[in-house]
Amino acid sequence: MDSYQQLFLKSGKEKSLLRKHPWVFSGALQKEIKQIEEGSIVKITDSKGEYVATGYVQHGSIAVRILSFEDEIIDQEFWTKTIEKSWLFRQSLGFPNTKTNCFRLFHGEGDGVSGLIIDYYNGTAVIQCHTSGILAQLDNIVEALKLVLKKNLKAIYNKSKEAMHGAINGLENGLLFGTLEQDIVKENGFSFHVDWKNGQKTGFFLDQRDNRALLGRYAKGKDVLNTFSYTGGFSVYAMMNGANSIDSIDVSKNAIEVLNKNMLLNNESATNFESIAKDTFSFFKESEKEYDIVILDPPAFAKNIGAKHNALMGYKRLNIEGLKKVKKGGLLFTFSCSQVVDSLTFSQIIMSAAIESGREIKIIHRLTQGADHPVNIYHPEGEYLKGLVLMVN
Repeated sequence: MDSYQQLFLKSGKEKSLLRKHPWVFSGALQKEIKQIEEGSIVKITDSKGEYVATGYVQHGSIAVRILSFEDEIIDQEFWTKTIEKSWLFRQSLGFPNTKTNCFRLFHGEGDGVSGLIIDYYNGTAVIQCHTSGILAQLDNIVEALKLVLKKNLKAIYNKSKEAMHGAINGLENGLLFGTLEQDIVKENGFSFHVDWKNGQKTGFFLDQRDNRALLGRYAKGKDVLNTFSYTGGFSVYAMMNGANSIDSIDVSKNAIEVLNKNMLLNNESATNFESIAKDTFSFFKESEKEYDIVILDPPAFAKNIGAKHNALMGYKRLNIEGLKKVKKGGLLFTFSCSQVVDSLTFSQIIMSAAIESGREIKIIHRLTQGADHPVNIYHPEGEYLKGLVLMVN
C-alpha cells in the first residue's frame, strides 16, 4: 500500500485536469501545499474524493505535475514501464538507424511525465531533470534506462544543473553510468561533434532535424546565411546539399569553433563557408550582403509569460532585419522556440514584420519539432517549436 498524501481539487476547478492536462495550478487546490516538501508524491482527488491522478509537488503557480492518471505506485516498475514505452515509440519511428543515431528518447509531457528530458546520442543517454520532483526519481530513471536499452546503452550522463537553474545547492552534472566515448553522432547521414558537458541543452538541437533536411532541398547553388548558428546544424546541411556559400553567425566563440569542426568533418576540403563569432543584430547592422536563403533560429526570447511582450517585439525586430537580407525571390526560414508564444501569435508577429518590410511574401511551409518530440494533445503547450518558410519578393 502506498502512503501518498491526498490533495483535493476545488469544485469547479477540475475541468482541465479531468481533461488530462498534466499540470495542477495552485488555485485549483482546496488548500495550500507549502508545508509539503517539494518533490513529494501526492494523489489528486476531485471535490467528492474520487481519484483523479498521481503527481509530485512543486512550489509555484504549477503546484503539482502529473506522473500518472492511473492509481499506481511511482516505483522502479513504473519508471521501467514508462521508459520502455518511450523507447518502443522511438523504434516505431525508425530510430536508431544507420543514418541517424541521435534523437530525443523522452520528451516530458509528450511522453507522459512532466519535467523529464532524455536525449540519445549513439548509445549515450543525456538526462535533464527540470524539476526537483524528477531529480528525486533519478536513480529509478537510470535503472530503467539500463533495463530497457540494454546493449543500446553505453553511458548515462546527468546534465540537470542548467535545467534546474541553480534550484538545488550542490547539484553538479556528471557521468552516472558507463564510459563517455567518441562525441561524434550521425543525423540523416551527416556527422556532428556533440559537447554533452559544455554545450547548450543536452549538446545538440535534435528538434530541428526535419527542418534541416527541408533546408537541404532548397540549398543547391544558393548563398545561405545561418544566424544563431550554434554548432552548425543548418550550415552542414546547406553545404552538403550543394550551397554556393554559407555564412554562419553565432555570438559564442566556442560554438563557432565546433561549427568549423563539423563543417570539415563532413567535407575536409570545404572552402565555401565563413564562420563569424558575432551578435546577429550587430552583423545585420554591419553587413550589406544579401542572401538567397536566410535562417533565423534564435534561442527562446521568452522563458515565462511575463517576458512575452518583449519577446514578441524582439521577434518582430529580428524578422524585419532578416527580411532585409533576403534577395528578391529568396527564402526566409524563421523560428521561435518560446513556449509562451503560440503558433498563431508567432505568425501574426511575422506578418507584422512583413508589412513593415513592404515586400511581397508567401508562406510555403509551416514547421514544428520532429516526431521524436511528441505533443500530448491534452498539453498543447508542448508544441514549443514554431517555424515558417517564406518566399520573399
